[in-house]
Amino acid sequence: MLYPLFLAVLLVALSNDPIGESLRHFARVQTYRVTLRSVTDGKKQVINYSYKRPGFVKMEFVSPHTGALLVYNPEKNEARLRPFGIAPFFILTLNPDNPLIKSPTGHRVDRSDIGSLLNTIISLQKNGTTTVNSITTLNGRQAIEVTVVGQDVSAVDGVHSCHLWLDKTTMLPLKVITYSADHTMIEEVLMDNLEINVTFEAGEFNL
Repeated sequence: MLYPLFLAVLLVALSNDPIGESLRHFARVQTYRVTLRSVTDGKKQVINYSYKRPGFVKMEFVSPHTGALLVYNPEKNEARLRPFGIAPFFILTLNPDNPLIKSPTGHRVDRSDIGSLLNTIISLQKNGTTTVNSITTLNGRQAIEVTVVGQDVSAVDGVHSCHLWLDKTTMLPLKVITYSADHTMIEEVLMDNLEINVTFEAGEFNL
């Protein structure tokens, strides 16, 4: 009897601002690493992703483009790409808005972190609706299922609605599915093995 009551109280409390609560939790995260498993237009991609404030990023491509490595330095506003694992000394220095290093959905490396995702969803929330659906289990973790829908056909970066699962303990996203105004799925991203406030070795984000 107590668990259903606790669940009901929790859902009511979260229904006010679950995305804002997630962003507040992220503000306390200094570093994280995660395996990103995404699907766009039926094409799968796996990336080992590392992040360190104030915005250092490292993306190790598992598939496709096995062995490719992309890092971003916010202090220089500079991305460095090693496109081929078999040619470790061939490195390109690029602006983060270079089409060569944008994702299939147009994501930029300098706006690829969890905070950027949450800020996009918060922009979508304005004049839209946010619904806390339920608490479920995702990859062995309890997750809060949330849906955000923009007003009418409004969209932010092409996203009209978003279905996401927030880890009940950390309040950080475990899975996100985005849709366009015509209800076509844009992208599905599973954030696997998320670790927060990890210690990175010196030079982790150098290339």
